[in-house]
Amino acid sequence: VRRNDNIDIKEIDGYENIVISPGPGIPSESGDLKEVILKYSQSKNFLGVCLGQQAIAEVFGGEIENLDTVYHGVATEIEIIKDDYIFSNLPKMISVGRYHSWIVKHPLPDDLEATSFDKNGNIMSLRHKKYNIRGVQFHPESILTPNGKEILKNWVKSL
Repeated sequence: VRRNDNIDIKEIDGYENIVISPGPGIPSESGDLKEVILKYSQSKNFLGVCLGQQAIAEVFGGEIENLDTVYHGVATEIEIIKDDYIFSNLPKMISVGRYHSWIVKHPLPDDLEATSFDKNGNIMSLRHKKYNIRGVQFHPESILTPNGKEILKNWVKSL
């Protein structure tokens, strides 16, 4: 575990898999976070959670926007629209815990594709088309995400 404002970039060479944890804040205020993604996107496996998904999107040319409605400690349904290993053996509609006021904006850059949306059409998960990089806007570690443990297990199994 490393703080995003106190990362020895060379130390990351020894890791194969990187989980980018939630905020606070936005990617541009998050230390070396985007530099790590940029440097290692082709050689490491990434799972971005909340702020982590937003940072992944920005690194590959996406944008984030502030939501009109803040979701802090709120459970909502999302629809999984693309088959992806992190959602293996899950129904197409799942409940997830949300703690955010920013979201990855549509449209996504060509390198990324959305894998799930909320009822308002907001991107709730994404993946890189070429690299093993996944992002979720929701919190799989939250009690408000009943299938969260399965999502995390699926990511670990893919490594």
